Amino acid sequence: MSLKRKTKVTEVFSMASMTDVIFLLLIFFMVTSTLIVPNALRVSLPSANKQPAPEAPLARITISEDMRYFAAFGQDKGHEVAFEEILPLLLQEQSRNPEMYVAIYADENVPYREIVKVLSMAGENKMKVVLATKAQSKK
Repeated sequence: MSLKRKTKVTEVFSMASMTDVIFLLLIFFMVTSTLIVPNALRVSLPSANKQPAPEAPLARITISEDMRYFAAFGQDKGHEVAFEEILPLLLQEQSRNPEMYVAIYADENVPYREIVKVLSMAGENKMKVVLATKAQSKK
């Protein structure tokens, strides 16, 4: 003689774990989206395999396709400057933030000599320089 057990199947689905996961994802995306500084100018960057992560205060020099220069510091959106104004601005910012580095955002159609001008200007004044690129697309 075998005894039958009643197996009770619950018809209610517990959403507690699902809401926890959604809440954690929401927090993650809110935190990471505030850390991203959008580039104020549409510049088509060249590709590279790896991109270093910024850790120190940042000065951004952007060279547009039509050879216009823009300077931005920290979270600033930036403004157009003449080439001659770049060095005094960088030196002024470097005096405030000695650990600052310069990120150069140049359109991929800008002649390399224009990029070298900014690179050598920063190098002569012992500034750390990074050339901004976009991630290489996998084919």
